[in-house]
Amino acid sequence: MRSKTVALVFLLSAACGGGSPSTPSSPSPTIPVSTACTAVGQAASSATAIVNGAECSSANSPVVLLNMKDSAGQQAGSCTGTVIAPRAILTAAHCLPAVTASVKVFLGSGPELISSSFAAFPGYKEGDGTSRDVGVVLMREDIGRPAVPLLLSRDARVGENAILVGWGKGSITLPASTLRAGVATITAVSPLVLQTSSSSTFSSVCQGDSGGPILLSEGGVWSIGGVISANETLACSFGDNFYVNIRHPEISAFVLARVPDAARK
Repeated sequence: MRSKTVALVFLLSAACGGGSPSTPSSPSPTIPVSTACTAVGQAASSATAIVNGAECSSANSPVVLLNMKDSAGQQAGSCTGTVIAPRAILTAAHCLPAVTASVKVFLGSGPELISSSFAAFPGYKEGDGTSRDVGVVLMREDIGRPAVPLLLSRDARVGENAILVGWGKGSITLPASTLRAGVATITAVSPLVLQTSSSSTFSSVCQGDSGGPILLSEGGVWSIGGVISANETLACSFGDNFYVNIRHPEISAFVLARVPDAARK
């Protein structure tokens, strides 16, 4: 992780830093951007989105919008989350700051759902960056969306294609709160962090995408390899993107302790 990166929570901005994995060169993605939305079972429109991606339908999507509220009911941030069990959503720890009193879940239409509880990785501090930047939101009732499996059977591979999904901005000037997906290639892997790099052919994450999934294909199933955590700049259109490696033993143990029925691959 570079010494100066930006956490991708919408309305909240947190600087983070740490050590960086090596970054070898990688080929262009072989998955067309126009098909990125199909990784979460959605259709794509012709709109440009994520950054250099596609705008997706939110109908029956397992990737949802999270709105954090403080004790006064005021907005404390907006992020992305992924349904991993009938009543559980995976997100980033920095999306659940200390001021958060409740989390409301928007599925793309209809009323928001109110969480029953939420938890960030123990000891995570705002500004810690990608390190253990993972959180779980639990619901009182079934969410009614398909669960995306956690990829726990293997490591991510440098050079493999990945799908990025989030409710963040399509560029630094385009608004958030629209479901978008894009294509990237894994450029570096460490025990705690996965990395991709944005370019004219690669998609990138932006503000509001925090907590969303980076999806890798295993056995023909798109599965969660990591959680969107930060990027190198606020511009979103260049630089490196960073993701918490869901397979790290401490990360997977934290998630599975709270969501024992999480889908996995």
